[in-house]
Amino acid sequence: MEYIQGLIPNSPIIGFTALLLVTLVLPPIFERLHLPGLVGLLVAGIVLGTNGLGVLDSDSEMMKLLSDIGKIYLMFVAGLEIDLAEFRKNQSRSIGFGFFTFIFPLIAGITVGLLFGMGLNSSVLIGSLLASHTLLGYPIVKRLGLINNQAVTVSIGATIFTDISALLVLAICVSINAGDFSATSLAIQLGSLAIYSTIVLVGFDKAGKEYFRRTGDEQSNQFLFILLAVFLAAVGAQVINVDPIVGAFLAGLAVNDVVGHSPVEEKIEFVGSTLFIPFFFINMGLLIDIPSFVSSLSTKFLLTAAIVVALISGKFLAAFAAKRLYGYNWDETLTMWSLSLPQVAATLAAALVGLNVGLISSEVFNAIIVLMLVTAILGPVLTDRFARKLTIPQTGGSGWESTPPTESQLMTPFPSFSTEGHPFTVIVPICNPTTERYLVEMGALLARHEGGVVAPLTITKAHVHMDEPKLDLALQESKRLLARAIKVGEEFDVKIEPLTRIDDDIAHGISRAAREVNATLVVMGWSSTTSIQARLFGSVVDSVFWSSHCPVAMMRLLDEPVNIHRILVPVKNLTPQSLLPVRFAQLFADINQAEVTLLWVRDRKNTKNDIYHFRSELKHFLSQSQSEIRVKIKTIRSDDVAEGIIQTAKNYDLVLLRSMRRRTVGGLAVSDVATKVLCELKTSVVLFGEPYRI
Repeated sequence: MEYIQGLIPNSPIIGFTALLLVTLVLPPIFERLHLPGLVGLLVAGIVLGTNGLGVLDSDSEMMKLLSDIGKIYLMFVAGLEIDLAEFRKNQSRSIGFGFFTFIFPLIAGITVGLLFGMGLNSSVLIGSLLASHTLLGYPIVKRLGLINNQAVTVSIGATIFTDISALLVLAICVSINAGDFSATSLAIQLGSLAIYSTIVLVGFDKAGKEYFRRTGDEQSNQFLFILLAVFLAAVGAQVINVDPIVGAFLAGLAVNDVVGHSPVEEKIEFVGSTLFIPFFFINMGLLIDIPSFVSSLSTKFLLTAAIVVALISGKFLAAFAAKRLYGYNWDETLTMWSLSLPQVAATLAAALVGLNVGLISSEVFNAIIVLMLVTAILGPVLTDRFARKLTIPQTGGSGWESTPPTESQLMTPFPSFSTEGHPFTVIVPICNPTTERYLVEMGALLARHEGGVVAPLTITKAHVHMDEPKLDLALQESKRLLARAIKVGEEFDVKIEPLTRIDDDIAHGISRAAREVNATLVVMGWSSTTSIQARLFGSVVDSVFWSSHCPVAMMRLLDEPVNIHRILVPVKNLTPQSLLPVRFAQLFADINQAEVTLLWVRDRKNTKNDIYHFRSELKHFLSQSQSEIRVKIKTIRSDDVAEGIIQTAKNYDLVLLRSMRRRTVGGLAVSDVATKVLCELKTSVVLFGEPYRI
């Protein structure tokens, strides 16, 4: 045992293993306790640090490297996730809120410093420490699908203003303390920052677009190019004496248009959110010195309390000022406040600089550590509480929000599968003989009803050499699959156009074939969305969902389609995209003389008036569908949406779910509700995805 204990502090492999274990286990446990998973990572850092088990050391080279990468990655992803169109529209608001959330805490910090007898320069430095903020709550709003909510976008955009301004104030205070500050040095600093920002925002954007154009589908090289751009920006920021997190944020903005909404972006974010960003949070816990924490609370309680109160009140005044100026509601205001509360990355870096040059005392530094601990826990907790009450933008989210439709949404026409004169064409990729018949049967039924074509498709995978014996064998197997598909199609008296493609990527082959024939719908077999392989590398269906020009229906059929007569479609969000599965259900019901039930799982917050309003507006949408199929509307009350769907589905033959394009993991982009339903349903399922539009 002593031998093992002797290895723990000195073995980076054991330390790295502990990091992986904590990252995997603790966040889900804390989320079950209704606490953000980030809090679990901070607690893990405290327990595993020098004041706990001593497994990890914040001063080790391994932790310094992983934490720095995580900090840079966090700010990079924050910049990458910003919807630039929305950001440009709200640019003035981001600057406005950035100014408020910088100036109010700055004034409050200066006041605290002067009241406790510190010099003006030291007091200004304390104010600058409070003026910046770290987006610890960013993963929370991202998970909730709120990235494009205006209040969240403005809060994220304000980060660059506060961090750059706070770090500039730090540089000025340090220069004054060293006695070499002058107007010339300030002008040089501002000029170099302007040149650097232009190089990153303009140069990286153009270089990235050119590189992506030349490399085509080489995702591995594109991934490495983006990583190189991030760390080049971070290094460049250090060269001009600006914190690397500013460079990482600018790099995220610069390559935002380059990666677009593509699988490369998924891979970039997945690596960061799975490894490096959690390591950064764990390291924050390692930096918390428990004895110093206790000492600051006892001997310097008033100073510590004053700094904490100054920060909290200053950030609240900033959010309140934004509320009065821009007309935000209280939920948006409190979310902006909670997002701007955490003081971690820039604050800690600046505090260390101030301590090293003698601008602040060890007591003040300990108070800043206390501030970091309080805000690092309080900020994410409050963000998780207040952000849940926000309206999820219609361009993202889980698809299960309980917000009633707006007037503009009600004017949107009901979706259809119209192809404007082109034959109704159903592409059916086939590779598994056990599921082939049901899929082709489904495609044939749909095509026959619409007077269209069913196109069974086989993709033969090949690389460089077209004369490989394996390729000949694969082509022969494709012919056998197509022969069986043709026989099934002939049973339903429908026009059949079999297709064979040779491609080095199955998903791209399917998407390209669908585009070549201008397909109306792609019907695919079931593919796991929760396996380790799917989450790490994505699945074929995942890639087709991203790249398809038309709707994609992933099906797990437990019986022949002709035997499906009861269809359940859970609905919540009344938009054309969310109602496309309803249109599909009506189409199939007309073929099979089936009945369609729309299910709304409401919670205890919904009143009778909400139910009446939802039913009325849903009927309004259905009246535009021009379908003679009678659709039932069923509402049930349950605090667990997924469980409500699962229990109701026991009485139905088929459940239609909508897939959402979430970019938080590498696997299929579906909501947490849909993921649970997919895993537990014991009936046939169709996961329906709308076409991707740029």
